[in-house]
Amino acid sequence: MAVSCLRDIDPANVLPPLTAHHVMRVGNLPMVPHHPPGDVRLAKAVAEIEDGHHAILLANHGPVAAGNTLKDAVHALEELEETANIFLALRGMETRPLTESQVDKIKRRYASRGRP
Repeated sequence: MAVSCLRDIDPANVLPPLTAHHVMRVGNLPMVPHHPPGDVRLAKAVAEIEDGHHAILLANHGPVAAGNTLKDAVHALEELEETANIFLALRGMETRPLTESQVDKIKRRYASRGRP
């Protein structure tokens, strides 16, 4: 995923909350530092990410998504990709991400329906 190669992104949350579906299906997207494929340090970096994320981004590799079902994981990955495309298309332009209040309302409403 190209966004993992950008210099000025927040590794604690790579993509801003540009859409409600991103908040519902992905949420906060942390990025782990780059390590070569197969390097045990990559596995350790992934293991150090706190629980509760629907997806993480492996720097200069790509995304890893999870869910209660395979369908949930696929939806998270699709939404992550769509939000990354929007983010890259708007790069350098002023954006208007959702506010913290809007994000909180979406999370509460989505969680109240029994979804992750």
